[in-house]
Amino acid sequence: MAAPRAYLDYNASAPLLPSARAAMLAALDSSANASSVHGEGRAARRIIEDARRDVAALVGAKPEHVVFTSGATEAATTLLTPDWQMGRAALRMGRVYVSAADHPCLLNGGRFAAGHIVRIGVDAGGILDLDGLAAALAAHDKAEGLPLVAVHAANNETGVIQPLEEIGRIVKAAGGVFVADAVQAAGRIPLDISSGCVDYLILSSHKIGGPQGAGAFVAGSDLMMPKPLIVGGGQERGFRAGTENLAAIAGFGAAARQALGTLARMDEVRALRDEIESSVLSLAPDAEIFGQRAGRLANTVFFAIPGIKSETAQIAFDLAGVALSAGSACSSGKVGPSHVLKAMGHENPEGALRVSIGPATTRAEVAQFTAALSSLLARRAGKPQAA
Repeated sequence: MAAPRAYLDYNASAPLLPSARAAMLAALDSSANASSVHGEGRAARRIIEDARRDVAALVGAKPEHVVFTSGATEAATTLLTPDWQMGRAALRMGRVYVSAADHPCLLNGGRFAAGHIVRIGVDAGGILDLDGLAAALAAHDKAEGLPLVAVHAANNETGVIQPLEEIGRIVKAAGGVFVADAVQAAGRIPLDISSGCVDYLILSSHKIGGPQGAGAFVAGSDLMMPKPLIVGGGQERGFRAGTENLAAIAGFGAAARQALGTLARMDEVRALRDEIESSVLSLAPDAEIFGQRAGRLANTVFFAIPGIKSETAQIAFDLAGVALSAGSACSSGKVGPSHVLKAMGHENPEGALRVSIGPATTRAEVAQFTAALSSLLARRAGKPQAA
């Protein structure tokens, strides 16, 4: 019998929740198109609208302000466009302002031309340079259009949480529009778009235990909306054409409903995260934990140990039955240091390792990680291995 494996890579993709799987299987029993007006079509539509309500509840939104997409990248590309509508009137965004530590789907500016993408730096802790943002927005030429600011709510590598309220105040004072990538934050910290500090949120199903291939963008109001990325039929109120992925959306809704209920368990997750950090620092006192002094998600540890190459360590952990990552899964296979660490001013040519956990993580999995790390460090030091 194969030894059990420890899955510690929730920031890449959380394990599919049983409730999401059950919702998907139930939805697969419907072969109807949710746009059809007959009884079977209306039943499929109810599945989608129930999921829409659950996703909206997770972030304090109105259900009609949730637009389902194929994932967070599509949602980001839809929102990061110069072309918007306010009612029937066209509305122009002149430039997009992003964090230098953002996920690539924001960092690359979506549908903006390269010359209209402005990257704002972060400090050594990974927090956006608020003075730099304010200065950039003050210099913004509104003759080009409004400024659009798109920043992650929580970093996918370090887990560092951005001060969304402060960013929102700066953006509003400049007359801009604020998009927050809440992919890693949703289900891990409370989010409430009704507070008004954020205009749009980006969400991903598989980061909260739903299926891959589903996401959403969520509006704070119906005052203005981006020009659709995918056009054709009138699905999603015309903001995203194409027959809806019924099973994936059903799973997304179930995962959102459960994520809202498990927010109260983040202290338990944090306690396990702290055990992992203590193990790292106990076994390797020269290790560096990135973003440790900033507010972070309760589930994330991003660390480097001198003399340990992240790619080599990742393979060693995998062979020991521990799944973790060397940074963002979206950057896997790319040679070079993390752009997040580079933006934070860290020279780290050997790379770093990310451990990310969730409410289902067990102490046995943490112990398995600790044992694998101890073995890896023993090999680095040339010590004999215990039998």
